[in-house]
Amino acid sequence: MIEEAMPEARGVSGGTPADRTVSRTVAVWDLPLRLWHWTLAACVLAAWFTPTVYDRLHRVVGYAVLGLLIFRLVWGFWGSRYSRFRMIRVRLRAAPGYLWNLRRGITGRYIGLNPAGTLMLVALLVSLTVSAVTGAMSVTTTFFGVWWVEDTHHYSSDAVMVLVVLHVLGVLLMGILQRESLIRAMITGRKRIRGHL
Repeated sequence: MIEEAMPEARGVSGGTPADRTVSRTVAVWDLPLRLWHWTLAACVLAAWFTPTVYDRLHRVVGYAVLGLLIFRLVWGFWGSRYSRFRMIRVRLRAAPGYLWNLRRGITGRYIGLNPAGTLMLVALLVSLTVSAVTGAMSVTTTFFGVWWVEDTHHYSSDAVMVLVVLHVLGVLLMGILQRESLIRAMITGRKRIRGHL
């Protein structure tokens, strides 16, 4: 199990030990990352439901996704501690073992992304990039109507939605196993410290 050392905690100095047990949380996801996450989710949903029916809106949100992906790349190197990509290789190597242990309900404790979450992040970023780039290509003079561009855009967009569903299910499952709302953590930016409910 991995618990990253967390120097910053809220609500630990005053009150009874029971009060401190309930309120010990730490800042994890910074505001730019949280805004990026929810804006990207809205754009992906809008893009999924608008092709051929609302083509202009589909293009706008597609370009927005491209912009958001560029921002995430930049923020992965210059953002706050848990926004950075510094642990990706280590967590990806740990992902098979982590998923194997997850079958028995062994989750470990990660303040940032766990190995399964890191694997999902990489899969989503890659599939979103392929979908957004081929979507942008398909409206250019050079690639308009080119079969492999259209097919790649179609299949990568389907892959994005499959990954989104798996992502949501994974968040809900981890919330149940660890008795912590990861959705709330992505809204507030805070997670509880190990051993504190």
